[in-house]
Amino acid sequence: MTRDEAWELLCEYTQGESLRKHALAVEAAMRHYARLLGGDEATWGIAGLLHDFDYERWPEPPAHTREGARILRERGVDEEIVGAILSHGTWNLDEYPRDRPIRKALFAVDELSGFIVACALVRPTGLEGMKPKSVKKKLKTPAFAAAVSREDIRAGAELLGMDLDEHIRQCIEALQPVAGPLGLA
Repeated sequence: MTRDEAWELLCEYTQGESLRKHALAVEAAMRHYARLLGGDEATWGIAGLLHDFDYERWPEPPAHTREGARILRERGVDEEIVGAILSHGTWNLDEYPRDRPIRKALFAVDELSGFIVACALVRPTGLEGMKPKSVKKKLKTPAFAAAVSREDIRAGAELLGMDLDEHIRQCIEALQPVAGPLGLA
């Protein structure tokens, strides 16, 4: 599957602008981590772009991820991408453990990317000049972006074997090139 085909599929199943922007953010973070960890940038990017493409139609587990996996398999998408997408749902971990770099990275960047975008939206300069310290301060405020799992963010950094500050720094860096499409420029 090409990136253009993945974008078309995302747009076919995802109408909400915020979920499309989330997909773009996770795609950017996945491409960045592919470069850091020696993964295939195109494969990792598509996994990030499509990780929640089925969410609007099937928001409840286990249908979320499994319906998407079915659609992707019907279209002949690489099983590495399908497995990564399945692994980001805790309900699939018995069959799709986070035991590969692509799976670890997708879990690690999913919640954090969304949280960083939320932080940028309330800053006058968006992502520009953002530091891990300010993100960590917002993490301590339970009412801010309350739906974001702080535990998943911490667990993601640990899964990657990274210090939380470094993981946050890497994600900020990953999102800066797509600030425009994310509405953060």
